[in-house]
Amino acid sequence: MMQTLESFKRQQSTVAILNLAALATLLLIHTFFADHFGLPTPTLVIMLAAAFLLRAVELIWVQARTSPLSHYGLQFLTSASVVLNFVLAFTAALLTNRPDAQYFVLLAMPIIEAAFTFSLFGTLGITIVAGMLNFLWIVLYVGRHGQIQPSEYFEAGTISLIYAFVGVLVWMLVNDLRANQVELARNMSELEQARERLLIEEKLAAVGRLSSAIAHEIRNPVAMISSSLATATRGALDPEQREMMFNIAAKEAMRLEQLTNDFLAYARPRPLTKSINNVADLLAYVADLSRAHADSRSVSLTVNAPDELLCDCDPAGLQQLLLNLVMNAIDASSAPATVTLTGREVAGRVLIEVENRGDGIAPDQVGRIFEPFFTTKPRGTGLGLAIARTIARSQGGDLTLTENGPERVRFSVNLPATAEVSVEMVKR
Repeated sequence: MMQTLESFKRQQSTVAILNLAALATLLLIHTFFADHFGLPTPTLVIMLAAAFLLRAVELIWVQARTSPLSHYGLQFLTSASVVLNFVLAFTAALLTNRPDAQYFVLLAMPIIEAAFTFSLFGTLGITIVAGMLNFLWIVLYVGRHGQIQPSEYFEAGTISLIYAFVGVLVWMLVNDLRANQVELARNMSELEQARERLLIEEKLAAVGRLSSAIAHEIRNPVAMISSSLATATRGALDPEQREMMFNIAAKEAMRLEQLTNDFLAYARPRPLTKSINNVADLLAYVADLSRAHADSRSVSLTVNAPDELLCDCDPAGLQQLLLNLVMNAIDASSAPATVTLTGREVAGRVLIEVENRGDGIAPDQVGRIFEPFFTTKPRGTGLGLAIARTIARSQGGDLTLTENGPERVRFSVNLPATAEVSVEMVKR
């Protein structure tokens, strides 16, 4: 299995750090227990220092890699490391010249490295070589000194057996992890494919629902226009009735045009022109635009916002958003009533709220109020709130229904605030 760059770096860095730790620990033990082992010779110190430096360079090289080694490249690197440790351990034993050569601990490193890279037979081969080096050192020591405790042979055999157990165990653990990694990668791939299929199906379903809603909304005014014109062309109609039919056709044509404009505004929002604006001024302007409609329904408008509150927004888009919310609030209010526009800063954001008194939104409708073409108004297009939320999100904010009680409904718009610019700069 081809390694990823991350797994390659993790594996080789672990091996290099283990070797560095083993070299440093062995030299420290030799130095601290010099009364038992004797002082390390300069040749031994230089050799261990060179090996330490070589491993440090290897660690740096591994971390600097931008791609993993190929399979054969990794095998070559591991083979070179195995040979280095074998030579280092045996040479250190020769220099210390003791029957219980403590530097033979380094023979465990090649076995661990082989378990990461080679097959089971390759790992067992490295294990056998490590055991043979143990016995070879005893033979050389006997040749030098002429005698040795028989227990040293048993110790060498025991160590060789431990090497075999460690090699097989590590190889099994590594390959089990690799098998789990392959299975996990396969499951992740299948999950990603399933996710992509679901997204495609969800998009197609959304397009289908939207197309159906568009067709439904267009069909009604087109049918009214067609029937009105057909009726108007009949010869038996008097001029007054014919004029009424033409007026119905004209109104439905205007409704169809408004529906088309609303849909284009929802599907293709206009480019933003963001600037620093005074929130109180924006709310007052929207209230003035809505005043005539509010007066016709005996609804009063109230604006509450501090003069120093600033907002980084597209003013035309925000006015359209707020105007939609205010007009909805006026229509939903029972006269006499008050619609309140509030602006304040919350946690570094500008929060604008439009609140009205009246019947709340039905629980079964709350989850659909931002859906395109969903409306409870007899003549509504159902795009107002959908457009409003699109505008809010395009400006780095959002539109949410924050309260829906039996006597109070509140919509909230949160937008980025700009505290660095003064009100005087905005007014200039």
